[in-house]
Amino acid sequence: MVRPRLASARTLRRLAGIAALALLSSACTRQDGPETTGSLGGLSLPRLGRAPANVVSRREVDAMGERYTADPNDVPLALRYAQALRATDQRPQAVAVLQQIALRNPKNTAVLAAYGKSLAEVGRFTEAAEVLQNAHTAAQPDWRVLSAQGAVADQLGDHARAQGLYEAALRIQPDDPVILSNLGLSYALAKRLDEAEATLQRAVAQPRADARVRQNLALVYGLKGKFTDAEAVSRQDLSPEEAAANTVALRAFVAQPNAWKAIKASDKAKPAGSKAAERG
Repeated sequence: MVRPRLASARTLRRLAGIAALALLSSACTRQDGPETTGSLGGLSLPRLGRAPANVVSRREVDAMGERYTADPNDVPLALRYAQALRATDQRPQAVAVLQQIALRNPKNTAVLAAYGKSLAEVGRFTEAAEVLQNAHTAAQPDWRVLSAQGAVADQLGDHARAQGLYEAALRIQPDDPVILSNLGLSYALAKRLDEAEATLQRAVAQPRADARVRQNLALVYGLKGKFTDAEAVSRQDLSPEEAAANTVALRAFVAQPNAWKAIKASDKAKPAGSKAAERG
C-alpha cells in the first residue's frame, strides 16, 4: 500500500513560491525541443514538474566554452554556449556570457531575448524587463518575447500587465497551450479563479498540452475546492497513488488560513534560478 505524502512545510512553501516562478520558466524554456510549461502547484511528485534530461555533458560544455573564449564575437556560438550552460544548471554563467555578447551586439534582438530571459531565470526581474523591452519592436512583435515579458510582469506583481502581454502573444500564436497555461496561472495569482479555470480548460484542450498544463488545471480546481475534479485530471498523468498524494498535499495547502498571503509573499522571495523552482 502506498501511503500518500502529506505536504511538508517545505512542500507548502514551494507550492506558494512556484506559483509565479512557473510562469517564468515556461516563457524561458522554449528552445528547439518540446514545449513545456511550469506547474503552479510544484508538489514534488516523482514524475511531474521535472526539467528535461540534460542533452549536453559538462565535458561538451567545457569544450564549447573553449571555442567561445577563442572567438567571443561568434554570436551563434555564444548563444549555443549560454544555452548549454543553462542546461547544466550554470545559469549565472549563462547570464555572464549573454551580458558580454549583448554589450557587443546591442541591437541583436535574438541576443537581447536570450539575455533578458536568462536574467529573469536568476531572479533579476527588473533588469530582465528592461532588456526584454528592447528584444522586439512594435512593428515586429515576437510572441515568445511577449510571453517572457508577461512572466516577468507576473514576477513583479503586475498581473494586469502580464495578462495583457499573454493576450498579445496569443494574437500572434493562437491557442498556444503554454501561453494559455501561463495566462491561467496569472489569473490564479490575481485570485480570478473562474477565469483561471476557463483558460486552463482551454489550454488542456489543445493537442500539444503536456502534463504540467493539466496539473495547473488540477491545482486551480483544488484552489476552488473541486478536489474530485483535481484528482481526476491528475490521474491522466500520474498513478492513482500519486494523484491521491497530490490531492492530499493540495487540500493541506488550501486549508491554510493564509494560503493566498503565502503565495503573494513567496512570489518575491525566491529567485527563479533556484533548484526548487527548476523546470528546464
